[in-house]
Amino acid sequence: MRCGQTRRYARWTALVALSALPLTAGPPEASAGPEPEPEPETVTVHVYSPSMDRVVPVAVQTPADTSVPRPTLYLLNGAGGGEDEATWQHQADVESFFADKNVNVVTPLAGAFSYYTDWQRDDPELGRNKWTTFLTQELPPIIDAEFGTSGVNAIAGISMAGTSVLSLAIAAPSLYRGIGAYSGCAETSTDAGQFYVRTVVESRGGADSENMWGPLGGPGWVANDPLVNAEKLRGTAMFISSSTGLPGEHDTLTARSVDGDPSVLANQVIVGGIIEAAVDSCTHRLASRFDELGIDATFDFRPSGTHSWGYWEDDLHESWPMLATAMGL
Repeated sequence: MRCGQTRRYARWTALVALSALPLTAGPPEASAGPEPEPEPETVTVHVYSPSMDRVVPVAVQTPADTSVPRPTLYLLNGAGGGEDEATWQHQADVESFFADKNVNVVTPLAGAFSYYTDWQRDDPELGRNKWTTFLTQELPPIIDAEFGTSGVNAIAGISMAGTSVLSLAIAAPSLYRGIGAYSGCAETSTDAGQFYVRTVVESRGGADSENMWGPLGGPGWVANDPLVNAEKLRGTAMFISSSTGLPGEHDTLTARSVDGDPSVLANQVIVGGIIEAAVDSCTHRLASRFDELGIDATFDFRPSGTHSWGYWEDDLHESWPMLATAMGL
C-alpha cells in the first residue's frame, strides 16, 4: 500500500503537485524481472471549497486495478472529523479491507464537531461550515473527474456522522445508492436529539449550536432530522446499527483502541457505554418509524458493545455486501 502522496486541487482546476524527478545521466537500466503487480494506493488530496473558502484535505484510496470505472464510498469520521487520530485510517482496517475491492474510498480529514452540515452562520470557534454543499456538490465532481469513477456512490459514517450520512442522503436524494449509519442518533429536533447534538457541538467543540441550525427546536433542527424526514430515505439501501452499551468482545485490554491501557478501557466501558446506550434508543425509535412508514432497511441491534472502533469496524464489514450490491459491485 503506497501512502503519503499528496495532490492539490485548487478551486475547480485539478492541479496535481508532483515531486520533481531526479535527472539521470543515461537511459534507465533494463528491468531485472517481471513488472510488479499493481497495488492499491492511498493519497491525500487538497480540495478547495468555494462555499467555505478553505482547502479541505481528503484521503482517497483507489483499487489496484484502475483500468475500469468504479463506484465511490464516502466514509466519514466521527466528532473529530479526521482532525485527530480517531479516524478510519488509524483505528480500523480500512486499507487492508478494501485492498481487493473495486471501489474508491473517500474520507474528508476535516469537519470536527460540524455534523457535516451547512451552518446558518459562521461560528467564532469553528468558523464557516458548509459541509453539505461541499460533500454533495463540490467534492463529488472532482472525485469523479480525477479518480475514474462510475458516478455511483454510497456513504457511511460513525457516531456524529452516523446522523450526518442520513441527513446528507435526504439533502441529495439521488447522490447515494446506499447508506451505512453506525452508532448515530438519527434525530435532531427532539429533546434527546438536541441534547446529543449539543453535547458534540458545544461541550466538545466549544461552538454555538444555534449558529448551526438556528434556535433550538426551530425549523432548521426539524429540516435536518432523519426521523422526521424518514420518508425521503425510501428506496435507498440502508444498514443502521447500534449496541446496548454493555461491555462486549472489543472492550478488552487487547483491543486496538485500548492498546493495553486500563484507563482507556475504563473510559471506553463507562463513557462509551453511556453514549452507545443513548444512540441505541435513538436507533430503535428510527426502526419503529421505518416500520410505521413501511420503509425497508437493515437494522443491526447488538446485545453488547460500546461506542468504540472495534464495533464500527465490524459494522463496516457487515454492511459492505449491502453497500456493494447497492453500488452494482
